[in-house]
Amino acid sequence: MKVLSFLAEEFHDIAPPVDYSLLPPWLVFVIVFVALSLLGLVVWLIAKRRKPTPPPKLPRHIALEELDRIGRDIEKMSPYQFSIRVSDILRKYVTQQYGLPATRQTSIEFLTALAKASPFSTEEQTLLEDFLGRCDLIKFARYEATTSDSELLLGEAIRFVKGGEVVTVEPEMSRLRST
Repeated sequence: MKVLSFLAEEFHDIAPPVDYSLLPPWLVFVIVFVALSLLGLVVWLIAKRRKPTPPPKLPRHIALEELDRIGRDIEKMSPYQFSIRVSDILRKYVTQQYGLPATRQTSIEFLTALAKASPFSTEEQTLLEDFLGRCDLIKFARYEATTSDSELLLGEAIRFVKGGEVVTVEPEMSRLRST
């Protein structure tokens, strides 16, 4: 028995663990919570900012929107101002859609170039020639145009942009006025 008591004397009681942390446990949890919250906020902001960009609008849609917008102001504008603006819209459309230099040429130069090589059908060429002729008559010959002349120009421009589709001017104008 002496052997057992001798062995028992050599073993001491187990001491409790020593707290060696410099920070209290509650502070560690607060720091981890704040860090994870900030990380989540950064991820959320990045995900929110990365919305896919919408595809660019086609020249046809841009021209139709601009014609719709100008159609609402048809009675507020003089036919002279209206013819200039609607002509600019149509020339910009032709330049963007077909790559033709419609904005840098006179109507006669442009129509002459179209006669040689044209991406337009005969009906579209006739419609464009008629439209440009009316605009030039109002702009340069100072033809005393009326609101109905402006409506006719708008109808021709819309018809041309839509690809020669038959567009009745009156329903289009009533729709434009109601908005």
